[in-house]
Amino acid sequence: MCSAPHSLSDQFDVPGLSFTVGVGGGGLTKAVIKTSAASGEIYLQGAHVTAWQPSGSQPVLWLSGSSYFEKGKPIRGGVPICFPWFGSHASDPSAPAHGTARIIEWDLVHAQETAEGGIELILQARIEPFVVDFRVEFGRALTMTLTTALPVMTSQAQRFEDALHTYLAVSDIQQVSISGLETARFIDKMDNAAEKPAAGEAIRFTAETDRVYLETESACILSDETSGRRIIVSKAGSRSTVVWNPWVSKSARMVDFGDQEWRGMVCIETANVGRDLIELLPGQSHATTAVIELDC
Repeated sequence: MCSAPHSLSDQFDVPGLSFTVGVGGGGLTKAVIKTSAASGEIYLQGAHVTAWQPSGSQPVLWLSGSSYFEKGKPIRGGVPICFPWFGSHASDPSAPAHGTARIIEWDLVHAQETAEGGIELILQARIEPFVVDFRVEFGRALTMTLTTALPVMTSQAQRFEDALHTYLAVSDIQQVSISGLETARFIDKMDNAAEKPAAGEAIRFTAETDRVYLETESACILSDETSGRRIIVSKAGSRSTVVWNPWVSKSARMVDFGDQEWRGMVCIETANVGRDLIELLPGQSHATTAVIELDC
């Protein structure tokens, strides 16, 4: 369990890094980053990045105004870590959606300035049988690496799914496109999880969208026609990309999501899910990396 904010400030005396407590009703601790390169926030619950804004730019991540900030409840927006499963648990309907990583407290184990004027943090959690590290650099780019290790003394191979479930801010979802997935097959969860052929064109949004693009390592470019901004999401160690927008009806059903907030967000998730899941032998590890940057 992590120390109180004043203890963290004493332990990690890094210029541009501070800690606060008491957000919402849950008393959650977060690290606040403010440097010449960027500003940002990350909660120790879930190792959950909730803000990143390069200097001179508008916020890049989206965060719901209706989100919970309570112990044991996931935050809606930013970059939730989905692990060790994605979506519903395969055999336990009572298990939390998207795994336990996003609702447990992580330990902050390292903080330092970077040569580019940003701040790098490393958080760690034990999620049996795995040891999981989350390394995040807040700078001109937001670089996130989730490393999952299976201890050598583990008796057998283990499988897991993971996702960096990135919520990106847009001006108007009906005026954006996503390129980079034109040649990838996908699972369409809005059509009974049917596997569909590559669309051969950029993604545009006219209704609820929930797709898992398969066996793809391609970067995505989110083009916002209203603001003129382009956000690049590149990745490594990831074979799936999830694209999601809840649209009107689902937004209205979610208590932690404003009824009209679907207009201002889209998820481009760096993932290994479904048949792209990861299997580790004892002593092995796997790293999943997402890099978010502006095409300026």
